[in-house]
Parts: sequence; C-alpha cells; structure tokens
Amino acid sequence: MSDFSGHVPGSREYRRLLVGLFFAGVATFAQLYATQAVLPAVAEDLGSGPADAALTVSASTLGLAAAVIPWSLLADRIGRVPVMAVGLIAATLLGACAPLVPDIVVLLGLRLLEGAALGAVPAVALAYLSEEVAPRHVAAAAGSYIAGTTVGGLSGRIVAGWVGELAGWRWGVASVVLLCVVAASLFVALVPVARGFVPRRARSERGPSVRGRIMANLRSRVQLALYAQGFLLMGAFVAVYNYLGFHLAGAPFFLTPAVVTLLFLAYLAGTASSPRAGALAVRHGRLPVLGASIGVMAGGAGLMFVPMLPVVIVGLLAFTAGFFGAHAVASGWTPVAAAPDARAQASSLYYLGYYAGSSVFGWLLGVVFVRAGWGVLVVAVLVMCALALAVAVLTLRSSSAAGR
Repeated sequence: MSDFSGHVPGSREYRRLLVGLFFAGVATFAQLYATQAVLPAVAEDLGSGPADAALTVSASTLGLAAAVIPWSLLADRIGRVPVMAVGLIAATLLGACAPLVPDIVVLLGLRLLEGAALGAVPAVALAYLSEEVAPRHVAAAAGSYIAGTTVGGLSGRIVAGWVGELAGWRWGVASVVLLCVVAASLFVALVPVARGFVPRRARSERGPSVRGRIMANLRSRVQLALYAQGFLLMGAFVAVYNYLGFHLAGAPFFLTPAVVTLLFLAYLAGTASSPRAGALAVRHGRLPVLGASIGVMAGGAGLMFVPMLPVVIVGLLAFTAGFFGAHAVASGWTPVAAAPDARAQASSLYYLGYYAGSSVFGWLLGVVFVRAGWGVLVVAVLVMCALALAVAVLTLRSSSAAGR
C-alpha cells in the first residue's frame, strides 16, 4: 500500500476531492430517485397501483444493492476513480432510455440495470475517501459526501416533479438525465487521482482473497451493527418518501402534485445535517451522534401522525435531518472500522444492506399503506428506528468499537 498519509482540510486536493465526490453524489442519487416524485403520474400512465409504481424506485435500489460487491472487486483491480466514472457513464446512458418505455415491465428492467450501474459510486466512494483523506478528518469529509447525495436526491425529485407536472413524467425523468450529464462531467474533471491506494493488479504481494475480505467484515459485530443501521433506517426513510405524496394527495390535505413536489425541499435538512453530524462525530464520538440522529428521525416520524400540514412539514424536516445525520455517521464509520485490505468490501456491504432495506421496505410498507393506512406505516417506521437504535447501543457502545 502507499505511504501517502492523506489530504488535509485547507489543501487544494482536499477541496477538489470533496467537490468531485459531491458531484458524484448528485449524479448518482438524482438518477436513482428520479421517478419518486412522479410516482402518482407513473401509476396513472402505466396503469399500476401505488405499490407497483414504487417498484420503479425499488428496482433501481435493488440493482444497486446487487452490484456493489462486484463493483468493489473491480475497483480493487483497476482503481477507485475509473470504476466510478464508468458506472456513471453507463447509468446515464441507461437513464436516457427510461422515458421511451412502453410499459411498466420494461421500465422496471431499465431501472434495475440503471441502479446496477449507479452502484459503482456508493460501492467505492467512501473507501476512496478513507484512503485519500487524513484519518482524523474522514468522518467530516464523509459528511460532505453525504451532503452531495442529499442534493442529488433533492434535485432529481424536484426537477422531475416540476417538469413532470408541466410536460409529463417522461420529460421529467429525461430532464434529470441532462442534469446528471453535467454533474458526472464535473466529477471526472475535478476528482484527484488516487494516491492512497494501489490497484491490486499493480502490486507484487498477494492480499486476502475476495471471500476472505468479505467474510472478515461479516464476522465483525461492529460491521454487522453498522449494516443494520443502513438496512433499517434507509428502509424507513424511502417508505416515507415513497408514500407521503399519496397520503397528502388525499383527505384532509388534497395537495396538488406540484405542491407535493415542494415537500422534497425537506432534503435540504439532510444537506445541512450530514456534514454537521460528521463534524460532531469527530468532536464527541460516533456513537452518541448516531444515537441522537436516530432519535431526531423517530421524533420527526411521530409528528407525521398529526393530520395538520404544518406539523407534517416540521416532522418531515426533522425526520430527514435525523436520517442523513445517522447515515453520515454509520457510512463513514464502516470503512474506518474495517481492515485496510477490506475497506471497499466493508463499504459495499453497508450499501448492500442500505439498498436492500430500500428495496424491501420501499415496496413492503407500500402494501401496509394500501391495506392499513398512513398511521400504521408510521408505526412501522418507528419500530424500525427503535430496532436500529437498540442494535447500535448494544453492539457499538464498547470503548473498542466506539473509538474507531
């Protein structure tokens, strides 16, 4: 491995790295959730119900979950930055085909493949960051990367929603693809060449096998607890955003699609909370910040019980801020707690759990919503937050875990 000690805040390369990864996050997550803001329009146009329309989100996240391990292995062979660039280019080409689909089945297939291509970025971005940034500053830098993912998720939803309201969901999705072409180009132009990692093909020594690197993470109680955070919290988060639009379109709110789209501006709470959570984790420790973030998320979910729009909005803001704070801490903790040779696989396994939760609960809680209503869906979300907090406290509170 390289003797490079990592970029530090204030250096030109550190700034380029954070800005480059910021735009990688935008390009990835704008495409990943491009259909979420137009789900009611997709359901009407293609003749599917809410849960089936939501499969356009679950298909992309399922593809991403399935692809993160293969992408991480390829990154070990050819390098982190080339893999991320290839994935973004492939995803953008696939995304450009989505507005042309004739039916829901073809759309789901394309979204599955697009998600698989997008998996290149989350599979290796945090491993790349942990290798290129001085160890003390990894948590704060990870928070900045997560902020880019929130901007991507927000911009994809807002652009698709507003354009879709005027010209139909197909034009809405197409507009997101154009946005991602710009963001991906800026990533490629800005991100520095890796100095803290040498591709395995260029090394003379033999490292642990692929199976050994994966199993080393799966045998770690710390890693499993962190993967559980992603699985449970992301599942809860996507379910709320998938079905909130359907909830607010009905009684007693009766909001129009354009107004519902504005609620995605709540993502800005995550843009603010993720780097703040990373900075607080450096100062106060990861576990206290993780626990507090989950508490804020649960509190926000509880407010969304109340059938009053201002209270729902406040709840959504708190829910979003808490989720992204927790995600910034857990995702940044994962590669730091892993062995150096297994960092890419540690991050990939985290995102495997993260997007498996999105895929499973993004659809399953839709069935709950259709059959039992919004209140029961919110109860399920609160239970998932409580389980995540219990796992974190019971597994990560030891001094050896919390200090890593």
